[in-house]
Order: sequence, then C-alpha cells, then structure tokens
Amino acid sequence: MNNFTFHVSTDIRFGKDRLNELPEVLNTYGKHVLLVYGGGSIKKNGLYDTIMQQLTENKNQVTELSGVDPNPRIETVAAGAQLCREHQIDVILAVGGGSVIDCSKVIAGAARSDQEPWDLVLNRSYQGSAIPLVTILTLAATGSEMNRGAVISNLETKQKLGVHGPNFLPKVSFLDPTTTFSVSRYQTAAGSADIISHLIENYFSTTADTDVQDGVAEGLMKAVIKNLPIALDTPDDYDARANLMWASTLALNGLTGSGKGGAWSCHPMEHELSAFYDITHGIGLAILTPRWMLHVLNEDTAPKLARFAREVFGVQESVPEIAARMGIQKLYDFFISCGIPMTLPEVGIENEQHFEEMAQQAVAFSSISKNAYVPLSVEDVIAIYQDASTPSSYM
Repeated sequence: MNNFTFHVSTDIRFGKDRLNELPEVLNTYGKHVLLVYGGGSIKKNGLYDTIMQQLTENKNQVTELSGVDPNPRIETVAAGAQLCREHQIDVILAVGGGSVIDCSKVIAGAARSDQEPWDLVLNRSYQGSAIPLVTILTLAATGSEMNRGAVISNLETKQKLGVHGPNFLPKVSFLDPTTTFSVSRYQTAAGSADIISHLIENYFSTTADTDVQDGVAEGLMKAVIKNLPIALDTPDDYDARANLMWASTLALNGLTGSGKGGAWSCHPMEHELSAFYDITHGIGLAILTPRWMLHVLNEDTAPKLARFAREVFGVQESVPEIAARMGIQKLYDFFISCGIPMTLPEVGIENEQHFEEMAQQAVAFSSISKNAYVPLSVEDVIAIYQDASTPSSYM
C-alpha cells in the first residue's frame, strides 16, 4: 500500500427533513447566494420552493443560474463566474447531481481566478482560492458532493476533462434520499452504473495488498447491486435510495482509492464518447466497462478479476480465467437487467468515424498508456470501442 493523506472535511447532513438547517449553514459564509441547478426538475418536485422559502425567510440575496447541462459546459462555468463577480457572491448553493455540483466547483474557482475558465480546466489542477460551496444532492451517481474533482465539457474543442482543486471540496452537503424518489428509471440506473464504475476503477489498480480498500469496494458494489433493482421497482423505497446515495458518496471520497496508484482506464475512454456525442456518462461507462475487463484479461490479471467475480457476484469457479469471464458476464447481464443500453448504436453512435480521434484524445489527456492497471494504446482503445458496438458474450 502506498503512502497517502486522507482528509475529507465535508460536513455531511444525511437523512430526511434536514433542510431547516440550511440557513444556519449559509450564514457561516454570508448572505449573497448563487443558486445553481439544472433543467428544472427541482421545480417540479417542490424542492425549489422549499429552498427558496428557507432563503427568503433567512433574508438571503439570491442570484440564480439554471440550465446546467448533464455534461456541464464551459460556457455555463464562465457565466456563473461572471454572476459571482457582479453580485459579490459569498457562497454557492448547488442543487442537483454531479453535473450541477461539478459546474459549481469550477465556477467557485473561476470567480476568484485571473485565468480564463477553460485554461483553468486545461491545467487539470487548481490550487487557488474558491468561493465556499454547499450542495443539496438529488442524484446518486458521481460522489461529487464529497470530493475535490470536477469534469467539464468544451463542445467546441470536443474535450471533456477533469480538474481537481483542494478548495473545490464542498463545505457542507445535504444528502436526503427522498430527493431522489422522482429520478427516472433511466437516470437511476445510469447513476448506479457510475457508482460501480468508480469502485471498479479504484479496485483494479497497480498497487498490491490493499485488502482494506478492496474489501470496502466489494461491499459497496454488492450494496448497489442489491438496492438498484429495488429502487427501480419501488422508486420511493427509502432504504434502497439511502443505500445508493451513501454508496455514491463513499465510492469517490477517497475511501477506496487512497493508498493506490495507477490511472483510471474506462473514464478517459468514456469522456471522449460524451465529448463527441454528449451521451449520458453512466451509460457510457456501463457499455465500456465489461469490454475493458475482457480486453485486459490475461494470465496476470485473471486472479484479481476472479476475485471480483467471487466476492461481488458469488462465482465459485476455481479456474481464474473462467471465473473472471463469468464475473464479467454477470456484470454485463446485471446492467442489461436494469434497462441499460449496452451497445454504442443503442445510444446513437452508429459508426466508427470518430473512434481513432477519440482514442488519440483518451490517451493524450490521461496516463492510461503509461500507468493504468493494464496500459492501453490508441489501438487498444479503438478495439474496445469496436467491441462495444455489438452485443457481447463473455463465456
């Protein structure tokens, strides 16, 4: 296990009926609030009215930034940073899923930086100050409510890039599972695929003997696999939604990745799918992950893939390569059973015209060719995209 520092100071307010604590939280930072949200679902489910009542009674001065896209755009970041400067914003309140929170993180930094917003993202690491961020989570998926990372898209340059900063970490995050009751089946499944992908990316690392991290990851994956079908069948099942929400947070707050080395593999490949085709992030990850697993299966990786099959899906096969294939098949079948499209044509990517360019960018803007679990070349990435274009069987 590698040396690491684990310090994640976000104040988590988990459970029902916690929003009466919001005014006290915001008062810690000031009265001028930038309220950031997405396409308007919070107005349909009544959350917007609840929040605005709290802010009005608390005499906050509220500026709104709505319409954050599922793959948040750099133009929205720039607009938000400008609003922060114009209205002397003290605190940003992000209400939504990972896209809204990611967008708000980069707004928080860009508003206090002399850099152009896209230059800030291109640097991939932001060490400057940021406006304090408070979040109200409405979708279990990215874990952005308790980490320092964000992913922003530039459709003009066809790039989707991650950026990290110590001051991007939310100060306080409200996690109320009831806010996810109205999330559609498709987005619930996509979000859960994102959670599983985060766990898998950390699980298959270049660092050996990380039994604590791997055991936690296995437990979280099993929790998602158990609770996602329940949430799909009974959207207002509180315990299922609560387990998915908490799994989402723990999957990417450093708990399962600290002490491990190596680059993630599937995320850089999926970021190119989203950058070129604007598809749902979690769906792209679900499509790519089993194909990546099969592509990297060899004599060296078979034991860890077999452990995944055994501990997560209960596979008892003793031959590592066969067990690995069985585990990959079970993951693929689980995604299918949850209604997730599992080929690229099903999400509108019907030809290979951009595969080479996407593969080149996936390699150029990450270190997957150098220190991934199994290093991937441009040709490897193209092969994985090609495999994802047709239905697959792993046995």
